[in-house]
Amino acid sequence: MDNLAIIYDEKFLLHAPQFYHPENPQRITSILNLLKEKSFLNDVQIMRPALAPDEYILSAHSGEHLSLVRDSIFEGKNFIDSGDTYVVNDSWIAALLSAGSGLTAVDLVADKKAKNVFCLIRPPGHHAGVSTPMGFCLFNNIAIAAQYALQKYKLNRIAIVDWDVHHGNGTQEIFYDTEKVYYISLHQYPFYPGTGSEEERGAGKGFGYTLNFPLPPRTDGKKYLQLFDQYILTELKNFKPQMILISAGFDAHAKDPLADMKLDENDFALMTIKLNEFADKNNIAIISFLEGGYDLNALAKSVFEHLKILKQ
Repeated sequence: MDNLAIIYDEKFLLHAPQFYHPENPQRITSILNLLKEKSFLNDVQIMRPALAPDEYILSAHSGEHLSLVRDSIFEGKNFIDSGDTYVVNDSWIAALLSAGSGLTAVDLVADKKAKNVFCLIRPPGHHAGVSTPMGFCLFNNIAIAAQYALQKYKLNRIAIVDWDVHHGNGTQEIFYDTEKVYYISLHQYPFYPGTGSEEERGAGKGFGYTLNFPLPPRTDGKKYLQLFDQYILTELKNFKPQMILISAGFDAHAKDPLADMKLDENDFALMTIKLNEFADKNNIAIISFLEGGYDLNALAKSVFEHLKILKQ
């Protein structure tokens, strides 16, 4: 069994804006260029993702959501929402592959072919809700993967840790009323999309299975790591997850142009170490999904540090 596999397809680059937009193909090419420069890919298994079938997309989204994304793309619209989530004709294949990456990743760890998996994907996903594509996100990749693991492999305790600088409102919404997925988010607040207060704890059977850490602008990595030590690792220990999924956005980096936090690439490495040590101790897998990160150099360096730990 390999310690790390990477899910990637060149078709992710086809989801390309016809104008300047921070979520663009250079995000992935900058990561790949650095990984190649560091010879990191020489002994890492790179797998192509499956296309996500409708049935698995519909495990996280409504039929109206699926139709909206499909119709918007094939009707030639430029935006799928009020103005920040663009689409082009090739967005459809990229979105299906991005959503399908988590399915491939879950199969890899379930079949003991990889200990950890990183989904090097775009478009990102954690803002996409049950019926609402938004925030550069078409389908909620991590939520679709979690539902797949719950359904196909009969898991009943999955932890999602989201350290993207923006709150993953879509992921929270999808799992808000279930006790099977514990959603934990650290994010700048108040900030886009406006959700993620401490009072948002879940509903019904899911009450107590949403945990938000809304953080003020200019929070540094020391505070993030303190929250892991004081709260998050304890919550994971009590929850006893059978799998950890990470919404790995790297836009809390101090150099990111879309936010105002003060992390650096070493902070992402240290958070990864904490989760990886927990996963190793409990003999469970980590599947990480690329979310945000819009300074190309900072993004590439942060992903590299993240992957070095997942490969150990």
